[in-house]
Amino acid sequence: MSLFRGCGAAMITPFRADGEVDFSAFEQMLLRQIKEGTDAIIVCGTTGEPSTMTDKEREACISFAVETVAHRIPVIAGTGGNCTKVAAEQSKMAERLGADGLLVVTPYYNKATQEGLFQHYQTVAGAVKLPVIMYNVPSRTGVNLLPETAVRIAKNVDNIIAIKEAGASIAQTAKLAALGEGVLDLYSGNDDQIIPILSLGGIGVISVLANVAPKAVHDMTVEYLEGDRERARILQLSCLPLIEQLFSEVNPIPVKAALHHLGLCENVLRLPLTPMGVEKERMLVCELERLKHLGLVSCFVNGGESCA
Repeated sequence: MSLFRGCGAAMITPFRADGEVDFSAFEQMLLRQIKEGTDAIIVCGTTGEPSTMTDKEREACISFAVETVAHRIPVIAGTGGNCTKVAAEQSKMAERLGADGLLVVTPYYNKATQEGLFQHYQTVAGAVKLPVIMYNVPSRTGVNLLPETAVRIAKNVDNIIAIKEAGASIAQTAKLAALGEGVLDLYSGNDDQIIPILSLGGIGVISVLANVAPKAVHDMTVEYLEGDRERARILQLSCLPLIEQLFSEVNPIPVKAALHHLGLCENVLRLPLTPMGVEKERMLVCELERLKHLGLVSCFVNGGESCA
């Protein structure tokens, strides 16, 4: 059974000016996602800056998301890492806190072999009963989970049910879709490839853009899956210029600037990440304003009331 179909929002972690987690802003953003139709919440994934958070902070954020969402949609916890033992312990922690599933990125920097990746996922998933989504993002990890390996893992580990594919190669994604049909659910990990990956048999997206435009991303995925492919295509193309700006610097630098502009959180990152350059931020704001004019993005004031 699929964890979700449609749009999963890869949530940022909002920080206050003093650098602490801003749970008030986090609650506002979680409730906004539910209100605007998001199909799943992903907390402490790469977009959430977990590598600069303490174990207690990650635990607190996962627990807070689970309690705030209160079973209305699935909460999926990012528990990957480059140490298999630690990733397994993080996964057990998320299971204990009531997460509905796990997102486990390939181990980064170690540059494991395909056999190492197989054993890593087998060990991490074997530590829990929760469904697991593998996450392949070679541009950030330095390792590529090949389609043959992903399918081998899914066939040998019962609770590994899906993959978030964020490689640059549509050809590899197509091969993954062909080999994994009936074995692995496929989610787009790139906001500019939502419709192409759905066309290959994908069932949704785990999206950075959904932080900014949750309803638009939900509508894009669900309308495609329900047969209104022209409307979905129009939404994908309309969002492409904003997507380009959201990745003009390393994620989540631009998306935090965007959410700050929309009145949802402070523009605070943890080192080594730093705020967006002035010219790139200006271009980002221009695209936000364009999509606000089209009704695809709303800004928020006074505790979450829309000002669009």
